[in-house]
This record gives sequence, structure tokens and C-alpha cells, in this order.
Amino acid sequence: MSVKPKASEAKVPVLKGQDAENKVLEYVKRMNRPFGAVDVSANLKGAVPKTATQKIMVALAEKGELVQKTYGKTTFFVANQANLEDMPVEKLAALDSEYKSIEEENKTLLVEVRTASAELARLKNAPTDVELAVELNDASNATAKARTRLEPLRSGAPLISAEDVARLDAEWNKWRNEWVRRKKIFTTFWQLATDALTPRDAIELGEDLGIELDTSEHATIERGPLCTFASTLGKRRRVTICSLHFVQIILAISHTPVVNSIG
Repeated sequence: MSVKPKASEAKVPVLKGQDAENKVLEYVKRMNRPFGAVDVSANLKGAVPKTATQKIMVALAEKGELVQKTYGKTTFFVANQANLEDMPVEKLAALDSEYKSIEEENKTLLVEVRTASAELARLKNAPTDVELAVELNDASNATAKARTRLEPLRSGAPLISAEDVARLDAEWNKWRNEWVRRKKIFTTFWQLATDALTPRDAIELGEDLGIELDTSEHATIERGPLCTFASTLGKRRRVTICSLHFVQIILAISHTPVVNSIG
């Protein structure tokens, strides 16, 4: 069954004579690459039949317009390079100048693109108007709270009396000594219980029993000025030096359990 041509495909008029020869020569020169007669006819959409294309290309080769090369049973034709238009020196210079100008423009545009990309990244990382308003509100609230706390200091009101300082010192010494005593008891019994265990097994046992050792905060306080040692009346005893800077710490510790390792 024959296939009907599509209506959308326009019918190419068939060329003859000089028109056909000019069409073939113009195409081969424009493409400037080797072709066979069949390929040229097909690329021209049948404007020049295959048989006529072969004859035209042979005739053009005889005229010196094309160069004919035979490889086995296949013949190829290519435009005669000697007949192609030479590029004038002035045109080459103009093209070179145009190339350099475009290259400089590209470099400038590349710098602008990088700058714009960096600015875009900065804007994306910056807070939005809503987020900025929230941050400003939080900062204002924090400032107001800080000023409220500073009011007593600015007014010159006494923060704490000497009697309160002495009472806090006594309270601190009492509970710290209790903590030291209980820690010593726990350490002694724990060493007895884990003497036959490896360090890893001892750690696992402590985790299973839910034993909580001193944290890094405790160790920092012990090494700080709040827990220094001094000698009094020729008898070495542990004395805690407490100052106004540690009042809040003392109050917090005096209201927390003193047992950290054993019940």
C-alpha cells in the first residue's frame, strides 16, 4: 500500500540546467566538506535528482570548481580550496579586535555575576523583616530586664548584710563538709565493690545502678576560689572563702540535695 505524502510537506521544485548546477555548487562550497552525489541530492531535498547531481558534480570537477576523489567504488567531491575567497588582512584584524572586545566584556560580566551571586547569598542568609522585628523585640526585653537588675546597684542600696554573709558562709561550710564526707564514704565502698572489675565493667555497673558522679561544673567550683584551703590557729583545716560574687551560687547549692553519688 502506497504512503500518501503529508500535506504539511511542501513540494520542492525540481531544478534543471544552470539553476541545478548553481544550486549544487553553492551547497558544496557553503558546506566545504566532501560529499557524494547521493548525499548532495538528498540534502537538497530532491531539488536536483541523483543522476543529474552526479553528472553536474563531474562536470564541475572538470571545470576546476570541485575536486574529485575516488575511494574504492565511491566517488567524493569537495570544493576546490584554491577557488575559495581568501580572508583579507584587514578583515582578520577586525575579527581579532572584535574577539578581544567580546572577551573583555565577558570578563566584566563574569565579575558582575560573581558579585551578584555573593550579594544574593548574603541576602539569603540575612534575617527577614519579620525575623528582624522578633530579634529586636527580644533584645529590647533583655535590655529592660538587665536595667531592672541594675537599678539597686545604681541606687547604692546594700545588696546583702554582713550577718547574711556570715550565715551563708556557715551554711556553705556545713553542707560542703557533708558532701565531702559522703563522697569519701561512697568512694571507699565503690573501690571495694569494683576492685575486681575492669574499668569498663566498673563504668557499666555504675550506669546500671544509676550512679551520677560529679559534673564538670562541680569540678570547676572545687578548683575555684570558692573552695580554697587555708590554715587557721596552727591546725590545718578546710576553710571555704566565700565572697559576694558567689552569693547566688551558695543559695542555689544550699537548696539542692547534698547526695550526689549515694542515697
